[in-house]
Amino acid sequence: MLTIYNSFTNKKEVFEPIIPGQVRMYVCGMTVYDYCHIGHARVLVVFDVVFRFLRHLGFDVTYVRNITDIDDKIIDRARENEEETSHLTERFIRAMHEDADSLGVLRPDMEPRATDTIEPILAMIDSLQQQDYAYQADNGDVYFAVSKFKNYGRLSGKKIEELRAGERVDVDEGKADPLDFVLWKSAKPGEPSWPSKFGEGRPGWHIECSAMSNSLLGNHFDIHGGGQDLQFPHHENEIAQSESCNGEKFVNYWMHNGFVRVNEEKMSKSLGNFFVLREVLERYRAEEIRYFMISSHYRSQLNYSEEQLDNARAALQRLYAALQDTDAVEIPAGSEYQHRFEQALNDDFNTPIAIAVLFDLARDINRAKTEHQDQQHALASLLRYLGGIIGLLQSEAESFLKSEAGRGTGLSDAAIDELIEQRLQARASKDWANADRIRDELEAAGIVIEDGPEGTRWRRR
Repeated sequence: MLTIYNSFTNKKEVFEPIIPGQVRMYVCGMTVYDYCHIGHARVLVVFDVVFRFLRHLGFDVTYVRNITDIDDKIIDRARENEEETSHLTERFIRAMHEDADSLGVLRPDMEPRATDTIEPILAMIDSLQQQDYAYQADNGDVYFAVSKFKNYGRLSGKKIEELRAGERVDVDEGKADPLDFVLWKSAKPGEPSWPSKFGEGRPGWHIECSAMSNSLLGNHFDIHGGGQDLQFPHHENEIAQSESCNGEKFVNYWMHNGFVRVNEEKMSKSLGNFFVLREVLERYRAEEIRYFMISSHYRSQLNYSEEQLDNARAALQRLYAALQDTDAVEIPAGSEYQHRFEQALNDDFNTPIAIAVLFDLARDINRAKTEHQDQQHALASLLRYLGGIIGLLQSEAESFLKSEAGRGTGLSDAAIDELIEQRLQARASKDWANADRIRDELEAAGIVIEDGPEGTRWRRR
């Protein structure tokens, strides 16, 4: 029985889809004006695991992850680069797909763009205005009147009175209330704009997601996800405008993943602790980064460090080492390992516990290699199958262990094989000093030598 921690109620709840057997899920995607950073990568990976496991449970999942391709940051960056906003966004959408693909993130079923959703956006704004939830200010902008929505603040636990007293929002002279947020921005010279009954302009950020999710998944759907930083004001505003417009509940289960932190501080450009995924991929393999992301529970704060990535590398080496010298056979049905693995993921997608089951399985595979060789292939096939549910262990074991991606050892596979052959010849000639010298040379280059009954093999540290 799947339980999900619902950010709206702040407790775990048994998951019951609106339509039996079907799941409709929307996740806030990237604003495409720059390359993915580690925080973006966590959102991509977290909800990829959710998507994969829901499908594993047999649900017919419709997964929508949007792209924000019109926004103040996009316009500002395009102006800095002296390029069209459409050229900028296309470039970074391609880069985002490349990064997501490298992490083993499955493509969502639908990936709507804000600029392709202008008509539904305007229809929602028109409906809100007609129902007296929205108004057009003297500056031409259209705003949502927060005071008209009685449950505002329910998701984030914030109270309207406290927000006003603390002046926690940007002051805009066009607003009737400092808490009101923009639905339609009147056009400024040189900016992209679209015609509307409110005049030339472009949508505000919050209304984009409501219109995209409503038009593709309906007024009321199962799961809405995103980073913890979106809980307020973005998701709070989505609830207000969607429920005001449609007169019914917006979402049943809200899911938010924790922040990525560096040295216990939130990652940000202003603090200089900002890590672009592509730069990290120059030093670590994508699967090592993915493992690092899911080795902590999705709701926890994730502390980024090279030490943590080194630990992820070592952990994956242990798992892949267990898969060495095994063949793919039929997976044993109803095993205790699979029961424990699925039980962990059914408990609010508890990937750390699920990964612990993989290590128990790897330990028993290694034991079977020496004590019960008839079992090793079935257990290894099960390890690969369970790993695949969370997007791990899909490479060939030998290839993973020998890969030098992001390592920079300076030694090619052929050079390593040649040194190992020279070492074998030295040992055969009882030239122990030379054999030890070659082993030390390989060790210094990060190459681990393993001598066994089947001969000598190697892997990169």
